[in-house]
Amino acid sequence: MLHIVLYQPEIPHNTGAVGRLCLATGARLHLIKPLGFSLEDKYLKRSGLDYWAEVEVRVWESWEDLRVEAGAAAQFYFVECQGARPYWEAKFESDAEIYLVYGPETRGIPPAIMDEFPGQTWLIPMQGTRSLNLSTAVAVVLYEAVRQLTISGS
Repeated sequence: MLHIVLYQPEIPHNTGAVGRLCLATGARLHLIKPLGFSLEDKYLKRSGLDYWAEVEVRVWESWEDLRVEAGAAAQFYFVECQGARPYWEAKFESDAEIYLVYGPETRGIPPAIMDEFPGQTWLIPMQGTRSLNLSTAVAVVLYEAVRQLTISGS
């Protein structure tokens, strides 16, 4: 199964749009506190349209709580501007629980978290800008994972 993890997301519009992506791909959305908004936020619901109620979302108190629940077999992929390799080199396995992790819009994923998983940092190559909108970044890598998993027959 595919999982999208937003570590301390700050902008409700982005989270709402990511929720729609999760619903469209069958992915589960994980939000790690603190959140920069309320889950009752009108902007979150506006971006998620009337789909938000259907999104499978779990809210976590901490990164550690998610990691423990995910278990040792979970595969974590950290998508960051300072990632080591382009996302298309990632190999997503059809029988794995795949977690695509994204940091808060203004700070990114803390290095200490990424250091726990050497070799699992990925980037979206870009020119002329230092970053993409969070929901755009999620879409780019999520659909690559869907493509790979579809080709492999899962």
